Amino acid sequence: MLKEFQEFISRGNVMDLAVAVIIGAAFSKIVDSLVSDIIMPIIGAIFGGLDFNNYFLPLSSAVNATSLAEAKRQGAVFAYGSFITVALNFIILAFIIFLMVKAVNNLRRRLQREEPAAPAAPPADVALLTEIRDLLARK
Repeated sequence: MLKEFQEFISRGNVMDLAVAVIIGAAFSKIVDSLVSDIIMPIIGAIFGGLDFNNYFLPLSSAVNATSLAEAKRQGAVFAYGSFITVALNFIILAFIIFLMVKAVNNLRRRLQREEPAAPAAPPADVALLTEIRDLLARK
């Protein structure tokens, strides 16, 4: 079983996947910052000047806080601002991944068109006659 696991890990696809996951996690942090620090403050300013992450509806009468973190400590809340932020993160990431996949597919198509077709192997009888001709030419 250990040998099978080593073979599985040593395959190129698994290593490519591991690299993609690590780069994706780092890229996700960049998109999180873009959404949290740039896009959502603008949207928050448009919708009343509040931090959009702090938009919530209290589900308990004991909740009277103005910030989401404090409200969660007081009781149950419906944190729709946080959900919208995470959904926006997902949409941006999905769109960027779509653009990357589209670019790679276009590059593959272009490389396939530019690749010259390999010359077809001659039929066996022609190859045999060519070989005989070359032998006779050497004598």
